[in-house]
Amino acid sequence: MPFSLHQGDALGILTGLPDGCVDSVITDPPYNSGGRTAKERTTRSAKQKYTSADSKNDLADFTGENMDQRSYGFWLTQIMTEAHRLTKTGGTALLFTDWRQLATTTDAIQAAGWLWRGVLAWHKPQARPQKGRFTQNCEFIIWGSKGPIDGSRNPVYLPGMYSASQPSGCKRQHITQKPVEVMRELVKISPPGGTVLDFCAGSGSTGVAALLEGRDFIGVEKTEHYASIAADRLTETVRETLTQDDVVLTV
Repeated sequence: MPFSLHQGDALGILTGLPDGCVDSVITDPPYNSGGRTAKERTTRSAKQKYTSADSKNDLADFTGENMDQRSYGFWLTQIMTEAHRLTKTGGTALLFTDWRQLATTTDAIQAAGWLWRGVLAWHKPQARPQKGRFTQNCEFIIWGSKGPIDGSRNPVYLPGMYSASQPSGCKRQHITQKPVEVMRELVKISPPGGTVLDFCAGSGSTGVAALLEGRDFIGVEKTEHYASIAADRLTETVRETLTQDDVVLTV
């Protein structure tokens, strides 16, 4: 199988994986956004933060959204240090974040040993305008590398801005689900045939994109409900992408 999916705590599972087993870490960790005060941190769940009260799509909640900024930075540094060990020299890391946690995220990846390379932007065309303010219609992707990058190993020219709306309606299976079309572009930073790791796999969008683009995938998801959805999506993607050359007939 071109993917493996683990259900459980990411840090514990990553410690059991071998050195240098992945080419890229591409993940969307819980941002812990809105944690400026104790009340904001502790009185709202992820579902309350990221879905509207009148939403007709009843999505499952997830944990990890109630840390303050210092604790989030400490946790992210720990797990990105482990991810650094798992990544081949010259490999890359891409982490989604929002404006409130952007600085903390750049601190954490550097403390974990990565070379910070820059910030990408994901533009969300359907973001709600705010009277008297600028529209908050971008999330950000911090990216870095484990040492120098050999451009000849994967000679791609990738944009620094991506525009797509979050899945909606029945297509939205996770509270903070990212568009597969954006993820398909991001996984191209991993060389063809390489392996992508997402230790906050959610409903599996990173893995679906990796498989569609000819990369292998290792996913970790703590919430059992979402791990089950991810497993179904990844399995279905493998079925859809199988060719005759992939199947061995026996008589």
